[in-house]
Amino acid sequence: MKPDPLGDWRRTHFSTEIVPELSGEEAVLMGWVTDIRDLGGIKFFILQDIRGSIQVTAPKSKVDPEILDKINSISKESAVGVKGKARAEEQAPRGVEIIPSEIRVLNPAKIPLPLDPTGHQKADLDTRLNSRLLDLRRPKSQAIFKIKHAACQAIREYLISNGFIEIHTPKIVRSATETGATLFPISYFEREAFLSQSPQLYKEVLTGCFDKVFEFGPIFRAEEHDTRYHLNEVLSADIEVAFVTKEDVMGVLEDVLVEVFKKVKQKCSEELKVLEKEIDVPEKPIPRITYDEALDKLEEAGKRVRWGEDFSIPEQRELGNIINGAYFVNDWPADLKPFYIMAHKENPKLSHAFDLLYDEIELASGGTRVHQKEVLIKQLKNKGLSPKQFKYHLKNFEWGLPPHSGWGLGIERLTMALTGARNIRECVLFPRDQKRLTP
Repeated sequence: MKPDPLGDWRRTHFSTEIVPELSGEEAVLMGWVTDIRDLGGIKFFILQDIRGSIQVTAPKSKVDPEILDKINSISKESAVGVKGKARAEEQAPRGVEIIPSEIRVLNPAKIPLPLDPTGHQKADLDTRLNSRLLDLRRPKSQAIFKIKHAACQAIREYLISNGFIEIHTPKIVRSATETGATLFPISYFEREAFLSQSPQLYKEVLTGCFDKVFEFGPIFRAEEHDTRYHLNEVLSADIEVAFVTKEDVMGVLEDVLVEVFKKVKQKCSEELKVLEKEIDVPEKPIPRITYDEALDKLEEAGKRVRWGEDFSIPEQRELGNIINGAYFVNDWPADLKPFYIMAHKENPKLSHAFDLLYDEIELASGGTRVHQKEVLIKQLKNKGLSPKQFKYHLKNFEWGLPPHSGWGLGIERLTMALTGARNIRECVLFPRDQKRLTP
């Protein structure tokens, strides 16, 4: 057997922890080789890790010949460990470098590489996704996912601090949440089952015992959209709250959005700089317009939409230009919304539903839910759905299920708004769409 290349070595520092003030101190760093250069009397390479990068410099007059031979043999993107001393050097990046006393190649990279992780040589999105490991070493790719992480953390912290309980609902279900047209069927022993479109029905039921609940989880939609805003598997942040109306949960969503933008701006300044993206924290109250008012604004801008139709991306972009930034659209036609959304008493053609948009991107949808069994059965039938398929859900409404409201927020679309990514696939580690089931 080959000896363990790691041996007794363990990382002592990340790249960004090596600063000029540590000059003369020994450190062990581990990461990937991104650049190698030979200037005759000196060889050096850049070592990248999750925190950043540092220059490893090997002057022929100061290092053993085997160190120089080792550098000659290293291929770009190989995983390596470096032991050496920090040295303050004005000409080095960040004013400091490592003079190596030992280098271990932990796993060599096969060349030629399918793409350039430094980003100096451009690659199309398909090439990048097909070699996702290398692509995710690109500074811009890492910046997107660090921002996505910060956004999720901000949402979770806000909700927990405001009394929400995190839940985890099934992703294999017996019947549709909304309509069978957008379900992925799967073989479940001798029966047919489906991948969940939404935690909607479960989170509604759980308001009857936990009052305020939230979940981060995948949702699956068998929709044949082939756009830069749509995927067939995405991450959704969902909440549901007992004894409130849509106005209350819109307030929660408004607070969440402001908190996310604020935390990302505070914590991810370096990542935003890498992406050349500036973000403005939305001001409260976020503008609210009705569906009818949105139609009027679009007509004034020369875009006529028939009542009862959904908005296209160009129409949403026009509304974003008119309103500027984030905005709510309230009181949607009932025919456009799922069966569980409550209709207006005075005008049943309208629903107590809302969408949150940011420029042209629809970020979230929500509303006040139906909590009366008889009304829910009627609305199921109106949508062409069989109440028998929902018998396990419907019986919960016989046991004092409270009035409740909630929403679902698309995390990848939120990440697009935060990072300026032009395609939602850039905001998913391994995206799934009609054409892509690998890697």
